[in-house]
Amino acid sequence: MNPIKTTRNGAIFEVTLDRPKANAIDLQTSREMGKVFAEFRDDPALRVAILTGGGEKFFCPGWDLKAAAQGDAVDDDYGLGGFGGLQELRGMNKPVIAAVNGIACGGGLELALSADIILAADHATFALPEIRSGTVADAASIKLPKRIPYHIAMELLITGRWFDVHEAHRWGLVNEIVPAADLMTRARAMAELIASGPPLVYAAIKEIVRDAEDAKFQDAMNRITGRQLASVDALYASEDQQEGARAFAEKRDPVWKGR
Repeated sequence: MNPIKTTRNGAIFEVTLDRPKANAIDLQTSREMGKVFAEFRDDPALRVAILTGGGEKFFCPGWDLKAAAQGDAVDDDYGLGGFGGLQELRGMNKPVIAAVNGIACGGGLELALSADIILAADHATFALPEIRSGTVADAASIKLPKRIPYHIAMELLITGRWFDVHEAHRWGLVNEIVPAADLMTRARAMAELIASGPPLVYAAIKEIVRDAEDAKFQDAMNRITGRQLASVDALYASEDQQEGARAFAEKRDPVWKGR
């Protein structure tokens, strides 16, 4: 049984991690997720992805400790894109929405952090409990202090304590809290809105954000204005760039072609 279910709905690509009982990720599952997200990245017909978990209790608890006990090494080859197939996937210039439908802890929370937008069910809970098993939440140690206040991030990393969706929203970790029954409806509505927009602009935004993360402002601006970023160069030379200007002048909705 394939633990990864995918659905195409026009330009929207839904990815469901469905590996009972808890949607934990072992090496095989991680490698499969990498292939799935690479498929999304490389298909020009797809513009936005939704990642969620199967069932109502777990989004993802992260690394499968039972598989680890049976021989899966924590430092083994997770496949294309690293753990969960998303957080280290090169050239991922399309928007990804995480629809967190339940518990997101450890690597599962790190997976959600790899998305661009996080919607969470009203019963979702979060934690980085790696400290309790004598290891480090490596990706979260890099990302979390950049996403929420430093001292809060450090507390969560050092204590491994659980926190609910309302606290996550208060710190800006999730965009919206949604009743569980409405989570996928809301995620699909947001995906449809994004899919109707200019894909080349989204690609430029994502590459600029990545490139500028640790750069000085002027250095980042020089790379943009110098058209040193592939996605920005493609945007400025595109039909869509001209179409946007024409549509504005003609007071009509633009028709985006992604070229």
